[in-house]
Amino acid sequence: MFNIRTRRAALAAAAVTASAALVLTGCSGGSEPAATYDPDEEVTLNLAFWGNDVRADLYDQAIAAFNEEYPNITVNSSFLGFPEFWEKRQTEAAGGGLPDVMQFDYSYLRQYSENGLLLDLEPYLGNIIDTEPLSENILSIGVVNGETTGIPTSTNAWGMFTNPVLLEQAGVEDFAGGSWADYNDWMAEVTEASGGAVYGGTDWTGRIQNFEIQQRAAGEDLFTDEGEPNFTEEDLAAFWEQGDSIREDGTVISQQELEEIYPVSGFDAAKTASELTWDNFGAGYLGNLGEGYTELGLVAPPVTEEGAKDLYLKPSMLHSIAASTDHPEAAATLVNFLVNSPEAGEIFGTNRGLPASETMLEGAELDPLGEQIRAYEESISDRLGDAPPVPIVGYGQLEEKFRLLGTELGFGTLTVDEAVSQFFAEMDVVLNQ
Repeated sequence: MFNIRTRRAALAAAAVTASAALVLTGCSGGSEPAATYDPDEEVTLNLAFWGNDVRADLYDQAIAAFNEEYPNITVNSSFLGFPEFWEKRQTEAAGGGLPDVMQFDYSYLRQYSENGLLLDLEPYLGNIIDTEPLSENILSIGVVNGETTGIPTSTNAWGMFTNPVLLEQAGVEDFAGGSWADYNDWMAEVTEASGGAVYGGTDWTGRIQNFEIQQRAAGEDLFTDEGEPNFTEEDLAAFWEQGDSIREDGTVISQQELEEIYPVSGFDAAKTASELTWDNFGAGYLGNLGEGYTELGLVAPPVTEEGAKDLYLKPSMLHSIAASTDHPEAAATLVNFLVNSPEAGEIFGTNRGLPASETMLEGAELDPLGEQIRAYEESISDRLGDAPPVPIVGYGQLEEKFRLLGTELGFGTLTVDEAVSQFFAEMDVVLNQ
């Protein structure tokens, strides 16, 4: 449990350092004056986030710690489940009444930014919001059309989880890296060595993220900065055709078996020895696997082209400020605390993902899985490139369509050419709605 009093001395020292940094930043070159915060103004802010009772308790602790340093800022917090959170934001947006500070999801950032609903944070960066602990790659994640409208609290990256228990039973070593063809061969080895009791993995062509990293290896994001598709029908067909052999020869778990265990995945159900996904899914996997499974392997995805910057850090979530707030400086002060402070790191740990800020990460006590994720993200640093443009409005709809088409390819009810035609038809609807 976080104890405020035991950290007051550290807080005081940190506050002195931060204050000095703000003064220096405010006096640095530039024609526009830095945004400033009035410590004597009595302010009330509304803070909204999605989560459960556990996260709500963590936010209560964080607000209490924040008020030790900023007693003049009253913070009223509220939370909902993820779908309900966005339903309420849509209603508030229509009426012009968004909360001052919001936990924000990457997939909604473009929609709210382009509609002028989020505050441009640029005037507060480097003064009220400390940017030193945040890398340029991290800061660029929250930029939409040249404006910073979100600051990531935490990151994750695309990776591959493996199951050491199942691999030991099959007598096969962990995936040692290599090309996508090497990965297919490794999966076939696992499937054969286990006598079909366990599969090496799942048809990886069913995930749009694997298509994305192959395209990035060729130097292209899926969409341009203007939201236009950056790939052709031929590109998509070539990608899906890579799954033909592993779908047909039994290397990967069949779509029928996946349907029988849905909503858990083959990896959750201990039926597959590997899964390509975001690196913050580990805790959920261990929870579903249950007794007898205490650790997972976490390795880099297969390589499309050596030396390519195909991977990137994605925000688990961000913090944004409503453009309609009456107290932007106080709101920015709260965002800075929630994103950068060691106190927030100690309180939240990895509840919101691996902390994106170095100072918040220093305060976090990582569990073994958190340490594993940190080591993994450090290990792929040579493959990390700039984050792609903020997702287009409707990206989630396209991601789901991609998954459904992958399911039909798995069942054999569609050809690759038919799947490509359907995806492009859906994309045309999304881009023109």
